[in-house]
Amino acid sequence: MHPFGAICQLIRIWHGIVLVHVWRDRPLRSTVRVKEGNSVKQNAPADGGQKEGWYWLRPGLNAAWPICLGYVPIGLAFGVLAQKAGLSVLHIGLMSVLVFAGSSQLIAVSLFQSGAGGLAIILTTFVVNLRHFLMSSALSIFTRGSGKRILALFAYGVTDESFAVNMARFSKGSWGIPPALVVNHTANAVWVLSTMAGGLGGQFIPAGAFGIDYALVAMFIILLVMQIRNWRHLWAALLAGVSATLWSLWIPGNSYVIVGSIFAASVVTAVTWRSSGASHKPATKRQE
Repeated sequence: MHPFGAICQLIRIWHGIVLVHVWRDRPLRSTVRVKEGNSVKQNAPADGGQKEGWYWLRPGLNAAWPICLGYVPIGLAFGVLAQKAGLSVLHIGLMSVLVFAGSSQLIAVSLFQSGAGGLAIILTTFVVNLRHFLMSSALSIFTRGSGKRILALFAYGVTDESFAVNMARFSKGSWGIPPALVVNHTANAVWVLSTMAGGLGGQFIPAGAFGIDYALVAMFIILLVMQIRNWRHLWAALLAGVSATLWSLWIPGNSYVIVGSIFAASVVTAVTWRSSGASHKPATKRQE
């Protein structure tokens, strides 16, 4: 097996167990009580209610198709870039199945193309995907009462887009695990097929044609711009870029990616905590 396949599998293992263990030691319930303001309402049962069979297939597909429309062009572009980096169609498909994280896959292909080692790829994608812990924890309050196998299957399909879609519907109290699974795995199937199709099409595109060499850089710029929502994100991006550049000039290898990311995130987080702590410090009474 290609060593990159093993790397992809290791990256995916930690992601699939988050929801399984987050409520391991807590009592399971078939329903969830959601507090809204001063009132508390009973949320939909975690098993999707009394309906059975294929009842939840249609609402799940209706919620998933906007995600799929966005995945197709990005998946095709990623497949072409991965093929140009030296991955076969089989390896591209395995990566999409085992990792299923667009930004991490793009970063992994970029590092793989630059000759980075397996440890650097795993650590970098791990740091990038740390947000999945927060997303899985937020979704876990709506999945009480589900078995560990269902939770593992659900956790596997959690992405930024599926999280946004499912979280909005879970919060309304009219959503359950069955349609959420349809959303997650419909998007997963479209992503896998799109990336493999891009890998097939990439074989017929000459290297450097249509500005394909710049496509990876452009996609990273888009991902960065979409993540910047306040001044902390902007300062983190600038600090990561400067520190990574300086580190790459002094230390050979690809460690600058990990060092720059961790350093910038740590500094901005520390500054944020300090400023928030100072703003919440109670005012002392003036001595008369």
